[in-house]
Amino acid sequence: MTSMTHDGPQITGGVDTHGLTHHAAVVDPLGRHLADRESPATIQGYRDLLN
Repeated sequence: MTSMTHDGPQITGGVDTHGLTHHAAVVDPLGRHLADRESPATIQGYRDLLN
């Protein structure tokens, strides 16, 4: 694992993968929801999650 430092806020992101969809979420250090998105498990869906 690579350790990186930056001046921005500390956040944690994760992806829950399923057969037909993937769900990505981002939380702050206190566990508060910042953003989430569900995308289809397709090439375009993977691109959408990366954006």
